[in-house]
Amino acid sequence: MLVYFTGSVSAKEKFLDNYLTIITILKKMGHEVIAEHIIHNSEDSIRLLAKEERVQFHDKVQKWINSCDFMIAETSHPSTSVGYEVGYSIRVGKPVLILYSVGDPPSLLGQHEDEKVVSEKYTPQDVEQLIKDFIKYVQGQQDLRFTFFITPKLVNYLDQVAKDNKVPKAVYLRKLIEQDMEHSNKS
Repeated sequence: MLVYFTGSVSAKEKFLDNYLTIITILKKMGHEVIAEHIIHNSEDSIRLLAKEERVQFHDKVQKWINSCDFMIAETSHPSTSVGYEVGYSIRVGKPVLILYSVGDPPSLLGQHEDEKVVSEKYTPQDVEQLIKDFIKYVQGQQDLRFTFFITPKLVNYLDQVAKDNKVPKAVYLRKLIEQDMEHSNKS
């Protein structure tokens, strides 16, 4: 799969090890990662670009996002640019994993109500599993879509249990079905 990675360029010195860990995990799993724009640029090098070059770079970022299967955003440091990229990804329907290692989730992104947006606090010990779980979720979205009606009471329960477990509702329902399949041996 093609993954678009983003993080704060201005906080790269502080979080570069985290960025590289995430990128290495993705590559080790066999994914192609678009991340050079974060790893090989500095705030000064971006600031010194001529207006035309910034516009061209902006167009390139949008093409990368449009072509990717999903995005991972490391958001431990606030960044307007990262927020823009996440917002654009959501707008074009790309699944987004928002990761942060310190503090709370980004205020405008971490509480997003879209099932394609997952926000997780991570440590070096659990980041690989979080990424694997998200990729399973993304791959599950590519399988089949199943729509059905449920009562408002069930919707309220599902909203609460998904929030408590910090997973999208579809992931929660999928896990219930998988558990039932294991229990009944009807796979």
